[in-house]
Amino acid sequence: MPGAESNGLIIVYTGNGKGKTTAALGAALRALGHGKKVHVAYFMKGESPYGEQIAMSKLPNITFSKFGRKGFVDPENVTPEDRQEAQKSLLAAKEAALGGNYGLVILDEINVAVAWNLLEVETVINLIDNKPANVDIILTGRYADQKLIERADLVTEMLEIKHPYARGEGAKKGIDY
Repeated sequence: MPGAESNGLIIVYTGNGKGKTTAALGAALRALGHGKKVHVAYFMKGESPYGEQIAMSKLPNITFSKFGRKGFVDPENVTPEDRQEAQKSLLAAKEAALGGNYGLVILDEINVAVAWNLLEVETVINLIDNKPANVDIILTGRYADQKLIERADLVTEMLEIKHPYARGEGAKKGIDY
């Protein structure tokens, strides 16, 4: 319903298909267009220069925080450093969501951080349950926890139909990062 700005939503973009972060960033552009401030908290994306981070750094009213060690997290061998980096990202996300400065907060790859036990799902639920009424929060990443899906107002599952990875092609600059 138009004009329902005071009713902040919890949105989850999950699934094995491409486009979860892209959808969240599209929402960020839309929010910016309507004068909202946006914060993107990246989980497990600490070192790489992602194209969207380069572009966002040139825009007003959007900030981001990124934590995570160089390289990928091994879900079979999560390190204390991996957990510490996830906690740092969660703290930045909490400050953004609860601080009163942002209308939209994106928690990029938080679903994976929860699934791989870098964060407890209860701490994420606590964050979304305590957000101000006018703040929208988007949670992205595969493996969304059922508890987060139940708390969400909107859930979209991206379904992979076809991807160049299946042909052995690597990530493409400007498309995948």
